[in-house]
Amino acid sequence: MISILKKILPRWLKKRIYRRVVAAYKENNRNKLGELPPFSLQKKHISNTRLLEDRIALLHLLPKNGIVAELGVDQGDFSKEILKICAPRKLHLVDLWNSKRYNQEKRRSVEKRFEQEVDNGQVTINIGLSTEVVRDFPDNYFDWIYIDTDHSYKTTAAELASYLPKMKEGGIICGHDYIIGNWDGMVKYGVIEAVTEFCNKQKWEIQYLTTENNIFPSFALKKPQSFSNKQINE
Repeated sequence: MISILKKILPRWLKKRIYRRVVAAYKENNRNKLGELPPFSLQKKHISNTRLLEDRIALLHLLPKNGIVAELGVDQGDFSKEILKICAPRKLHLVDLWNSKRYNQEKRRSVEKRFEQEVDNGQVTINIGLSTEVVRDFPDNYFDWIYIDTDHSYKTTAAELASYLPKMKEGGIICGHDYIIGNWDGMVKYGVIEAVTEFCNKQKWEIQYLTTENNIFPSFALKKPQSFSNKQINE
């Protein structure tokens, strides 16, 4: 359909449409574009990175029988995969379900869907903002977490910083939407910038990146056993 429109629309109209799309994009993101940090990934952050086909493949490589949190649950489809593949002894599902898209009906469906796991203590549903619920968890608690909330730089950076002390030694911080933005909704994401800043400041590296082309990619971060002085000063 798009290719047909490109052929039949006059050039002046295509230019007008393009200008309006760009203007809408800038307006939608005017409060986000100026706050992104000026960091870049260096060789030491990606020298051990492994590409994976999708986030299901990622789950197969994450620790099993661990203590896990999923930040941003929606209706629990990925939560189900975490339980099936990783068999965590404890899975915290963190969400507020307070918007039109992510609503209380979805919260109730998640509670129903995982009723058995909640009853046997394997799953706990933590209702609230991820950056507030974090205070309920002890330090050195999680084997790994998966972030899938609002994808903005501000929120993602806050989540990475606040959950860092909650990770066990060798813990892995994962997340979704490692991409520039959602072009359908003309929304600029800040996940890439938040991850890049975190790797620079905390001296962590990207362990895995997924390469889906039908849904947005995921990342997995880990603190290396050691950075040499030479690497740190690069």
